[in-house]
Amino acid sequence: MVLRYIRRRFDALFARVVLEIGAAIVYSMPPQRLSRVARGLGNFLYAVLYRQRRTAYNGLERAFGGQKSPAERRRIVHECFVNMAKCGVELLSWVGHAPYARRSIRFQNLAVLDRALAKGKGVILVSGHFGNFPLILVRLALEGYKTSVIMRPIKEMRLIRMFDSARRRMDIETVLTIPRISCVSGSIRSLRSNRVMLLPIDQNFGTGGVFVDFFGTKAATATGPVVLAQRTGAAIVPCFIVRQKDDTHTVIFEPEFSLRKGDNEHETIVRSVQALTDIIESYIRRYPEQWTWIHRRWKARPRPQVG
Repeated sequence: MVLRYIRRRFDALFARVVLEIGAAIVYSMPPQRLSRVARGLGNFLYAVLYRQRRTAYNGLERAFGGQKSPAERRRIVHECFVNMAKCGVELLSWVGHAPYARRSIRFQNLAVLDRALAKGKGVILVSGHFGNFPLILVRLALEGYKTSVIMRPIKEMRLIRMFDSARRRMDIETVLTIPRISCVSGSIRSLRSNRVMLLPIDQNFGTGGVFVDFFGTKAATATGPVVLAQRTGAAIVPCFIVRQKDDTHTVIFEPEFSLRKGDNEHETIVRSVQALTDIIESYIRRYPEQWTWIHRRWKARPRPQVG
């Protein structure tokens, strides 16, 4: 217990130091020069974050098994750290450089979103911790879309002040995951205001979600998008941001998602969450280095069947 507490305090201190150094560098440089700096930071994080690196390798092994050679796995994990560093640097920089963000992030199939919004019941963008996913809302906000995001509370006060200020400036509404009652009511209110809500569902959800197949292994997955769509009539649109070789980004809107009907409400939820998870998995298979492999996606396990 003591060792776990010390480790968590060390992780928080390390994150704070990296943030302070990164922010100082970012704010002193033009956006065009930051890619090289971010790669250096990613190389450093890959070298020193042993526990997260081990988690990433274990996740890759579970997802792909023998489909990836040791060299491919090393490349994917290394590029995962570099991509995370680039994401952090871009977020710190681009929220203050709107013209550069507009030039660097383009839309694909934006008409899908516009048609869904025209129904007047809000839109749930289902995504994952893939690419620089917060930039989806940044780019939409720059075009005048009213957006919101569901997120866990942040413990680091400097991050809270920094990102809360940026979200308020761009009218990105934040709905915190706790307390749960406030999260549900805030989400419903946001959708009934015809906002675009971003909801990643690719992280371990403990015992609060449903278990669906993810790379062939059961993973606890949030049901929020499906439940909210059932309660509000909001449209569900899978959406992903893909980093290009020149470090620009493409926000891709998949066709509007239709719920997969089952014999009862629970079966409808499970089938729909599985179908959405399959879409997320398809993007990770195409761009494995752009997913956050340092997360323990399969941590929660289904309860053993009795009898």
